[in-house]
Amino acid sequence: MRGANPRRLGTVCQLCAIAPVPTSTQVIIRRAISTQARYARGLSAKPIGVRWLATKNPSVPRELLNPTQLANAVENARDKFLSVDGIPAKQLTSAALETCLKAAEALQPLVRRAEAQVKASTSKLRSLGAGRGGSSPSIDVELRDSVNRISYSAYAIITQPNVEITPEFLELYVIIQAALGRSDSLPTVLELFATKPQPVVKNGVIQYVRRNPNAAVRAIEPDVADMALQTAIDSKNLDSALGIVEASFSLPAFKRQKLLKHSTAPALALTTLPFGIFGLASAYAAYWQNTMDITTATGLGVAGISGYFLVVGSMGLIAKLSNKDQMRRVTWAPGTPLRYRWLREEERAAMDKIACAWGFKEPWRHGEETGPEWEGLKEYMGYRQMILDRVEFMDGMS
Repeated sequence: MRGANPRRLGTVCQLCAIAPVPTSTQVIIRRAISTQARYARGLSAKPIGVRWLATKNPSVPRELLNPTQLANAVENARDKFLSVDGIPAKQLTSAALETCLKAAEALQPLVRRAEAQVKASTSKLRSLGAGRGGSSPSIDVELRDSVNRISYSAYAIITQPNVEITPEFLELYVIIQAALGRSDSLPTVLELFATKPQPVVKNGVIQYVRRNPNAAVRAIEPDVADMALQTAIDSKNLDSALGIVEASFSLPAFKRQKLLKHSTAPALALTTLPFGIFGLASAYAAYWQNTMDITTATGLGVAGISGYFLVVGSMGLIAKLSNKDQMRRVTWAPGTPLRYRWLREEERAAMDKIACAWGFKEPWRHGEETGPEWEGLKEYMGYRQMILDRVEFMDGMS
């Protein structure tokens, strides 16, 4: 715990209430982005990748080719944010992360162009080996250093002890790292979203309150987790991809949130079903028959309608939970309960995406992959009740 200066806290609140004034850091980043946009409008007839591959003429604006200036501006904004005493307001945290985001968006075309040039100058066999080995193409030292500095600045902002990681801040951070192509820190930040203590001020002193990491509110949104996973796949980082799956889809918080979202309405319908069945049976006994007394007819109607819903509903539920049409290479091990299959379907789909990204793209070559990473991936899936390339489900084996 650390004492908070009331005078500093009052200054932060006053800063939030005043309309923001563009600083030199924001002016630099806005100038780079606006220059990039003006330059891109003149090349709107070509796709983005083609445009940046074709920009080798000397008329390219200098703002687009000066990543060091952007990195310096981001670090200045980071230092100003970290120098704030006490708990920073959400507006200040959002402004600091948006500064990193604008700089990342300004550098993204340069990174893509540099990677495309490196891949174009490398043999196809070497690029395939580098892709499966988890290494990224080597780009310019200055550009790589600027990307690393911006990535670290965003990490320093969101991991600051007095910053509460909200879903909005987490999404901003994932977008920043996706634009920069850096996935190393994503598993750690996703884990911090559930485990980081919440800073609160009590009697002028900052205290850190522990939160339940298994609560449904601590679950990561599927769209954010998918974006983080795709970033790890694009950067060919297998460790980060597996870490993202463990820190998002595999947590109890995600399963509880899914259970609350998708089971509340069916549970309410199932609760009211007996009353509906009894009403239908009573109506049948009173108005649709004249051969039995009302009590007997009502009992037979309840038994018949209940049996129909039980049989048909059970068959439909089993068909829904045992569906395998969406599975490509990763399937469930025999004996896995259906409730676990439904709760962990997003986890299986993520592992399926990883297997398809690291394996051969040709379906007729599935199962021919070798190497320690691939064998480790198969063993890892086996521990999680999954099977990679189950023989009877492969093409031409059934």
